[in-house]
Amino acid sequence: MKKFAAEFKQFISRGNVVDMAVGVVVGSAFTAIVNSLVKDIVTPLIGLIFGGIDFTGLKIVFAEATETTAELALCYGNFIQAIVNFLLVSLAIFSVVKAMNNFRRKEEEAPAEPEPEAPAEPSEDILLLREIRDSLKK
Repeated sequence: MKKFAAEFKQFISRGNVVDMAVGVVVGSAFTAIVNSLVKDIVTPLIGLIFGGIDFTGLKIVFAEATETTAELALCYGNFIQAIVNFLLVSLAIFSVVKAMNNFRRKEEEAPAEPEPEAPAEPSEDILLLREIRDSLKK
């Protein structure tokens, strides 16, 4: 049992697991942002443009509801709405990722600080004077 606990502790303390956990938490927060963007901003704008189309009410009724049984229906409108929502969420995520990539690319393309210039080679006069100095030292 101690060996199992030690192995589990080693597994949990590895960087990959912690990174993955952070990714899941940040991903869920980002999901809430994207869903709000689609639900509260994009969908109403599309509804304004196309006259407020909502597919959730579309269905084929096989048996009407009675006092004792519920309605039997094929709610294909919910499926269509789920596809539309998926496409809108995908478009929103694509737009955010594209904007982030463009921002990163601009940062990478920004001119870097110029490297300090290497000292220039000494002139012939300096070289000659050094030669004379070295020969006088001998």
